[in-house]
Order: sequence, then structure tokens, then C-alpha cells
Amino acid sequence: MFTTEAIRALLMSVIAGLSTIIGALIIFYVKNKNGKMLAISLGFAAGVMLSVSLADLFPNAHQLIAAEVGKLWGTLIAVLAMVVGIVIAALLDMLVPHEEFDDETGDKPHKNLLRVGFVSMLAIALHNFPEGIATFMASYRDITLGLAIVVAISLHNIPEGISIAAPIYFATGSKKKTLKYTFLAGIAEPIGGIIAFLVLQPFMNDIILGIMFSLVSGIMIYIAVEELIPSSRQYGFDRSALIATLSGIILMPLTFIF
Repeated sequence: MFTTEAIRALLMSVIAGLSTIIGALIIFYVKNKNGKMLAISLGFAAGVMLSVSLADLFPNAHQLIAAEVGKLWGTLIAVLAMVVGIVIAALLDMLVPHEEFDDETGDKPHKNLLRVGFVSMLAIALHNFPEGIATFMASYRDITLGLAIVVAISLHNIPEGISIAAPIYFATGSKKKTLKYTFLAGIAEPIGGIIAFLVLQPFMNDIILGIMFSLVSGIMIYIAVEELIPSSRQYGFDRSALIATLSGIILMPLTFIF
């Protein structure tokens, strides 16, 4: 039942999901805040996600769907699926509390930190689930494309891990509890992969795969534009954040040379 391709695809989902824990480790071991480093990492993650979405996922989605239903309908279905992905991401985003930064310190308010971390964990787990499905399906079909998606999702999951770990760790001082919450958010990714294997595998075809790619493309575009880019500019290093975003956009296409 578990073929080599399936095991490989599930492993990719695990790697992508558990990269969330890296965010918690950063919170544990980075003693001093470094706004410039945060701005660069968030900007770079945004660039990678935009590049993978627009230069890789969506073109692949369009090609797969168009090969089955023709160029016109393929384009319409791919674009519609991408828009649906954006809408899904926007709806999930409503579950995440948005706090204003203190103008003088740049710090988030410390009220209700544990609640904020818990709600953030739930919301991030929700959107990690379809990411796990997409990672599994892509890796099952093409390991090269799967690796590209894993890199993009992992880069995004690290700041996500920070967003979960920071409020929980500052509220409780417990590394164990912080790791538990970030693990629960990350494990949703391989769970999505397992569901894809057990439920979706018999129905896998180019149209379903293309629609899934377009959906995830839309989700990634929303996260990059609405979350990562604005967050990267909240630390006062706009130029560094911009350069990092452009570097992320440029880097991902170069990886296909290898």
C-alpha cells in the first residue's frame, strides 16, 4: 500500500510541517531582538512564496488543466481556483488576531499572550492542512516540484512558528509548552498528506492536481502580500526587507538550474 513514492511524499510533508518548530528554537536561543534580521527573513520568505506561486505552481496548474480541457477552460479554471485560494486564505486569516505594534518599542502588546498564541496555533494548523495535501500530491508526482514547494512552505513556516512561540513562551516561560503548540500546528501538514494518500490518491488526475496547485498558489500569494511583506516592514528596515523580497523572488527560479 505504501509505495516508495507515497513514503517519499509523506516525508516531504513532515519536513515542511515540522519546520514550524525552528521558529520556536529561534525564540529560545536568540537573546536579543534583531529587527533587521527579522525584516530580512520575513521579506525573503515573501519573495520565495511569490516566486513559487507565480513562476512555478500556477504555470504548472494551468498546463495540467489545459492539457485536459483546452487552453481557454484551463485558464479560467486555474484562475478561478487561484482566486478561491486567496479567498480561503483571507477567511482563515480572520481567525488570527491582529495586534498593533507599539510605536516606540516595536513590541507587540503583552496582554492575553497565551490566548493569542493558542488561537494563532489553531489558525495556522488549519491552513497547514491543505498545504500538506498539496505537498504530498506534488511530491508524489514530481520530487523536484515537491522539493520546491517544501522549501517555500518551510521558509514560511519558520516565521509562523515564531508567531506561535513568541506569545506562548513570553506568557508561560515554558519551552515544553511552547514546543507542544508549535508541534501541533506543524503536524497538521503531514496529517494533510496522509489524508491525501488515503482519500485522494485513488482520484488523483491532472485536473485535480492542477486545481490543488492553483488553490495553494492563491493561498501563498495572499500570505506573502497580506502577512509577510507588511510584517517585514514593521521593524524600520524597509530597504533591507525589499532587497530580501527581491532576492527570494530571484533565487527560487535559479534552483531549477540544478
